[in-house]
Amino acid sequence: GHYISVDTSYEGEKAVLSSPDLYSEEWSCVRLIYQIATISDTSPDPARLNLYLRQEGESFDRLLWSAKEPSDSWLIASLDLMNSTKKYKLVLEGEMGQDKSTSIAVFEIKITPGYCIECDFEENHLCGYANRWNPNVNWFVGGGNIRNSQSILPKDHTLNSALGHYMYVDSVYVKHFQEVAQLISPKTMAPISGCLSFYYQLKQESSIVFTVYLRDASGFYEEIWKTDSALSADWALAEVDFNAPYPMEVIFEVAFNSAKGGYVALDDISFSPVYCSNQTGTPFNPANAGCNFEEDLCNFYQDHKDGPGWSRVKVKRNVYRAGDHTTGFGYYLLANTKFTSQPGYIGRLYGPTLPGNLQFCLRFYYALYGFFKMSGTLAVYIFEENHVVQEKIWSVLDSPKGVWTQAEISFKKPMPCKVVFVSWCKSFWDCGLVALDDVSLSLGSCQAADLLLPSPGECTFEKDECVFTQKKRGRGSWHRNRGPTPTSYTGPKGDHTTGVGYYMYIEASNMVYGQRAYLVSRSLRGISGKQCLTFFYHMYGAGTGLLSVYLKKEGDEEEIPLWRRTGEQSISWLRGVIEYESDTNYQIIFEAIRGVSIRSDTAIDDILFQAGPCLEVEEIQFSSGYPDSLNEIEY
Repeated sequence: GHYISVDTSYEGEKAVLSSPDLYSEEWSCVRLIYQIATISDTSPDPARLNLYLRQEGESFDRLLWSAKEPSDSWLIASLDLMNSTKKYKLVLEGEMGQDKSTSIAVFEIKITPGYCIECDFEENHLCGYANRWNPNVNWFVGGGNIRNSQSILPKDHTLNSALGHYMYVDSVYVKHFQEVAQLISPKTMAPISGCLSFYYQLKQESSIVFTVYLRDASGFYEEIWKTDSALSADWALAEVDFNAPYPMEVIFEVAFNSAKGGYVALDDISFSPVYCSNQTGTPFNPANAGCNFEEDLCNFYQDHKDGPGWSRVKVKRNVYRAGDHTTGFGYYLLANTKFTSQPGYIGRLYGPTLPGNLQFCLRFYYALYGFFKMSGTLAVYIFEENHVVQEKIWSVLDSPKGVWTQAEISFKKPMPCKVVFVSWCKSFWDCGLVALDDVSLSLGSCQAADLLLPSPGECTFEKDECVFTQKKRGRGSWHRNRGPTPTSYTGPKGDHTTGVGYYMYIEASNMVYGQRAYLVSRSLRGISGKQCLTFFYHMYGAGTGLLSVYLKKEGDEEEIPLWRRTGEQSISWLRGVIEYESDTNYQIIFEAIRGVSIRSDTAIDDILFQAGPCLEVEEIQFSSGYPDSLNEIEY
């Protein structure tokens, strides 16, 4: 047969293969048979094969899958494509990296309706199911007139004939007590829940244990089904409720006790998005367990017998005290405000009830002011409702003062539970201020979430400059930096993404008054309708100049001004929101102009492009000078 491979004669370029327009009104599965072959073992910049989804009406491609592991045989990748009314293209991209001996090849791409975990085992790729090799007992393909086993079945289930195929495990080679054979499904790549069904036959002389497990990314097994009947001479249907909110593998495991154990056969694994049992529970929505405190406390609450521990406060823009994390001028929670200056206090903030037996990732931002001793000033507990057990899962160790710092905690509890934020100090002299904002909860562990593919159109500058490049030509330049900037009384103390990550800024001491620095996006696909650009900017310093955002359409010389700020704005990261339209390809340009003194380090971070109108729009797109209330602080 034929395959397609990347031409290696071009250096550093990407090879791009794009599909015709595709439609999938129903859920489908993309199967890709590929190989990355290389001679050298380790390369600092390995070759990669990426698969993108290019949806109509989106300026950015969504990365569905990426591989860089070399192999000496063909591998199969299975990716679930959720149903959508929009047409789309699949785009394959080969990146050669530094290694000249590598080749990237694709043998087959197949899009079939249905879910990737479904399989009838009629095709030789076995839908990406794999046997975990064991010296003695393994899953084999049976049927298709192959008479190669003592306990072969007369017919498969799919075609109900001797020509059809199925999977089976035979005990004839068992050497040791309790040896297991495992058949592992492809990983679910999109959240699914419903009914998993399959047909099986079981013939046993002595006890066989046939079990189905779910295994998550961290290797945790959960049993979802086990055979109860001793014998089924014909194909029996098994149905089991199945919930995979984050990537999981389904594992079919057979354990024998002796070589006369008999056999197990399996066929026609299928999935339906409706639960088999008539359970109609609404699935848990993690968005309801987070809060940015802009409107109220959302689903969080306090216990009144503790007294007023946490207060919802807002700081007007000023150059002394940082505002909230969400926008820089919104609300956040503060423990121990001036109203509670008793010697020692405790503030507990309870979150909503979370279901048990799910893996969660909790993220929030905190900032500390005025403590002599940092440790223990803020802690997070898990409170199990039926036992009055509180388990401490996180506490502050040490962090830069007055910087919004992100904390991430993964947890999984068997019973329903609540997250509780606790701030306390023993004596009045130790008490500073603890601030909390932007609490969010997602399904799956935080480590798995970090490995997840970045959302398209987002740039946090943590790894690189994403879609942006410098336009230098005798101008000043933007620098990628972490921590504070070198000059005091100007620039941020930390980035907006995590507090300890990277941002882009202009270093005023390397530039002259009025000098400009440009950060230009690559050409972005034009789409019809409104689009929304959100970003965070930091303009603190008595000599701060200008920050402007321009739209440049392809073929036009003119740069259309979209947004501008002049002069010192705040000691906080502030959120900028711009709504714009462009149906032709375009670029977005961030331009910073150095002000009158070296105290004009201007910074930007967390840029996000989204299709569709902005949910909130700023009243003023172009403003200059100080707000009148610049230095008022109010709670």
